[in-house]
Formats: sequence, C-alpha cells, structure tokens
Amino acid sequence: MSAVERMRVLRVPSPLVRPFVTAVRRAEHLDVVLVEVTDAEGRCGYGEAAISWRVTGESPQSVAAAVAGPLAEAVLRRDAADPALVRDIARAVWGNAAARSAVECAVADLAAQQRGLSLVAELSRRFAVHDSSETSRIRTDMTLSAGEPAAVAALSEELCTAGWGALKIKASAAHDTVAVIRAVRAVVGPEITLRVDANQAWDVETAIRVIRAAEDAGFGLEFVEQPVSAHDLDALAAVTAAVGTPIMADESVRTAHDVRGVADRGAADLVNIKLAKTGGLAEALAASEAARAAGLGVVIGCMMESHVGVTAAAHLAAAVAPDVVHDLDAASWLRASPVVGGVVLSGATLDLGGAAGLGITALSDDAQPEVLVDIFARAEVTA
Repeated sequence: MSAVERMRVLRVPSPLVRPFVTAVRRAEHLDVVLVEVTDAEGRCGYGEAAISWRVTGESPQSVAAAVAGPLAEAVLRRDAADPALVRDIARAVWGNAAARSAVECAVADLAAQQRGLSLVAELSRRFAVHDSSETSRIRTDMTLSAGEPAAVAALSEELCTAGWGALKIKASAAHDTVAVIRAVRAVVGPEITLRVDANQAWDVETAIRVIRAAEDAGFGLEFVEQPVSAHDLDALAAVTAAVGTPIMADESVRTAHDVRGVADRGAADLVNIKLAKTGGLAEALAASEAARAAGLGVVIGCMMESHVGVTAAAHLAAAVAPDVVHDLDAASWLRASPVVGGVVLSGATLDLGGAAGLGITALSDDAQPEVLVDIFARAEVTA
C-alpha cells in the first residue's frame, strides 16, 4: 500500500437548480467543500465536508483549519489502509464532524482504490458488514422545499411524472403543513410514498395535532422526521407515543451513543444517519448497527452536498440497508457536479457502478475550485 503524500481542501461554488427551503434556512447555491488526498502513485481519494452552521457548526474556513492542522498531522505519511487511521482521525480534533468525515471518506476512497475494490466492498471487508458486493443501485426520495400548497403540489406532480416514487415534504411554522400534504396527495395519488420533515419546527402539541390530522385524513405518511427540538428527547418520545405514524430522529442523532439514547427512551421508530453528523464512515456504521440492534429502522441521509458526499453516503447505504428508500437526493439539486465520476443519477435511482473506491477520477473541468489548503507531507500550508 502507499502512503498519503498530499492533502488539499477545495471550495467549489455550486448553484442549485431551484431554491432549497426548510424550516431553518433557504439556499440558492452551495459552497461545496472537498478534501482530496493523494498517494505517492498519484491516486486521489475524495471526501466532502457538508457545512451548515445550524447542523455541523462548521464553515469552509474551519474545515480548512482542521485539515491543515490536526487532521493532516494524523494522516500525512500514513498508509491509507492502516486500520488505526480511522481511530486517529476521530481523535485528532474534537467536534468538526464534517471535516473529520471528509478526511475519513477521502482516505477510505484512496484505500479502496489501492485494493481495487469499490468503497462498499472495502467497507464490507474492513468493518465486517454484510457482503454488499452485488448491490449496485440505491433508491432515494426527493425533497420538496417548504412552501405554499399549490406550489409544492405543482412541483410534486412534475417529479412524479419524471419517475420519483417517494417525496419528502419540508414543513415549517410559516405554512399549513396539513394543507400542503393534502394538496400533494391530491395530485400524486395514493401510490406515491410521502414523508414529512419538520426540521424541529414544532412543539409537542403542534406536532401531535398536525400528525393526527394527517392520520385522520388518511394521507398515509410513511414517517415524520424530527418534529421537535433535537435536544428534547422527552418531547420526541411524547410525540412518538401519541401518534400512529412512525417518527424518525435526525438532528437528535449523531453517534451510536445517541442512537442508543433514542432507543432507550422510546423516542423514535427510525433514525436518519448522515456522515456529516457522525464524523465519518466508521461511526456511521456503528450507529447503524446500534439502531439495528435496538429494532430501529435506518435511513441514510445527506446534507445539501454534491456528488462526492452523496456517493460516499450511497456506498454506506448499500452496506447497511440496500433495500431501503434512502434520503440521498442532494446531488440532484446541483446544476453540475464538481467531479468526474462517482454515483450516476437516474431519477430516483443512484447507480454506484463498479469502479474502485468512489469511482471519482478527477475534478470537473468547469469546477473552478478555490484552493483553501494544499499541504505536502508535513510541509508548510499554503492558501
């Protein structure tokens, strides 16, 4: 195997196809932040740091600082396949989950390439998860931004015509969620799977009222995601106990310890596991196993991120829950990918392909990245 000789942090401005609106933010473009690691033979591994002040508390600058300092100290001159590297990345810096995840994913991509394995096959080998080598396609939902009923319904009709079979409706305190669900269900019919994500928008009473109203109307929601504050498991448990619709924890869950806490309190029926929250593949796999052991459902999700982060998450999904409809639509929101290769988007299906690692071969010719960090084997950082 070959050691990591170079690390770069790249920021790529990436416009969205339409505004992304939730209960907590509105975005019309992304600052895609990528970590690139290179070995002595010139192979490059990629990871993505999905940044959000409200979720990860990170920025492009903080990711650059974490990589240039403690994470580079942990990784440079190390064998990408060294089993201790995952532990050392996790211990190198407190917090900074998105930065740690980007580095761990980049190193895992590189190690898989060196072995000639896809990332899902490398995960199966390294972490003894079930053999997912035959899994090449993952299904995902598509998110509908928070908005007025007529506008959300019109977009949902377009998406269903384009072949999407599962839609996730973003709720907010500014809109009548029941009216939005009613409008969407009316145009998409009974066969389309509907999910609702409140992003912590409600208090307990509001959550119970809205969900029971949806139940009484027969809307057939698959689940409601994070209806109340992430930090109030008592509130989450109260909602879960009061309604028949499954409740999924998202912002409440970052680590395997958090998953066990949710399970012990009966606070949710499912968990949404995201690399940017767990800090990397190893902890995401541990969280998935903790959920499975506790009888909780697992959905692999993503932040607003590019093909790089979504590809890593799709390989994770193939390793832990290949038959689930996951929440990995973020790359479909970008006008263009910042890289060549990776997961192939085909509507609601993500095709992992059979290439080594993530299957990413280079940055896109149109990416125009800003180099935030470029560091060679313990040399000085340049920016």
